[in-house]
Amino acid sequence: MPLDPAPVPPSAPSPPQVRFWPVDDLPALDPDPFLDEVLREEPVTRIKLPYGEGHAWLVTRYEDIRFVVSDPRFSREQVVGRDVTSMRPAPVASQTAGLQYIDPPRHNRLRRVVARAFTGGSMRRLRPLAERRAAELLDGMERAGAPADLMEHLHGPFPIAVIRDFLGVDEKDWHRWAETGEALLSAGAESEKRAAQVARANRARIAELLQRRREEPRDDLAGVLAQAVGTGEITDDEAISLATAVQVSGGHAVRNNSGSMMYALLTHPGHMDRLRREPELLPRAVDELFRYVPHRNGVGIPRVAVEDVTVGGRLIRAGEVVYNAYVAANRDPEVFPDPDALDFDRENRAHLAFGHGPHHCLAAIMARMEAEVVIGTVLTRFPGIRLAVPPEEVEFQRQGLIRGPRTLPVTW
Repeated sequence: MPLDPAPVPPSAPSPPQVRFWPVDDLPALDPDPFLDEVLREEPVTRIKLPYGEGHAWLVTRYEDIRFVVSDPRFSREQVVGRDVTSMRPAPVASQTAGLQYIDPPRHNRLRRVVARAFTGGSMRRLRPLAERRAAELLDGMERAGAPADLMEHLHGPFPIAVIRDFLGVDEKDWHRWAETGEALLSAGAESEKRAAQVARANRARIAELLQRRREEPRDDLAGVLAQAVGTGEITDDEAISLATAVQVSGGHAVRNNSGSMMYALLTHPGHMDRLRREPELLPRAVDELFRYVPHRNGVGIPRVAVEDVTVGGRLIRAGEVVYNAYVAANRDPEVFPDPDALDFDRENRAHLAFGHGPHHCLAAIMARMEAEVVIGTVLTRFPGIRLAVPPEEVEFQRQGLIRGPRTLPVTW
């Protein structure tokens, strides 16, 4: 009897077509339709962005992203010096120092230093000061009278004041620092020259601050970094890059995220009423708002596969570039049922707004505290607060990496 022929192994699926993703400005808090489409139809796909060379893989599902960002076979260091397809012509963060473009074990060393400043104890010390800052700013808004711009009176100055206190910058000097986050995170090509000028000036200011902390030690982030430089744990360049990363994210990102959260509440009056009735719900509500709010346009810093790896059924070859879409993962229906709903009773609160794995945002503990202070203070101080214009007339940022309202007109 003739033998059955040996089974032929199935061939590997052909890679998907490369999709161009222009990363357009989107209305208000609308999810990106491109991400919705690929999450649903092709959760590991290939993309081409407006700048750079070649294409990249885009990963959108929750579990796939957690896998990629935790697996050492995907490297951020390998991105340095490569002209990869990207959203803007220059990297958002320095590729030569700091936490963003390095892998373990060097990453672990720098992270340990910064973590000394981001502790539960330090946040407990910072919170009363943050509450006082918020109250003072709302005093000013009340004096100005309704209608008022909540971005101008609260969401803009508040995170700058908090990060100033956390970093250790004297209040009289802060006006020279305030524009840094906006300039460095502007996505428009026309702003690159200006952003470089601001970055150089900011670097000099941070170096000056660190030198003062060597001479006059204090219990703030600058003091922690200066001490680590003094003991040889980190270099001057690393300390400056770390301080810059905290400064930028702590000002620009918190401004926009907290503004988006307040817009979400103002357009969900039932949720806002519930928070007034149940203030103990605030920490849980803040976590759901971090999941719900699309905090950024497009994607952030990519990784490069250092060997062949299969992700979501797709073979990613060594040397290929991979982006992770956290905002898509936060709306993955397999993990978050009815993902487009704002649900303070949601059981799964393990969102990816702060990333995951070794590069999980160290400042998450401070961002949560600031969001709780902002929302809690506003709802207590102005129980009748509401939008002063129709929701569709609220103007949002354009051509930025971090999404958020430009203005937020309210009355009470």
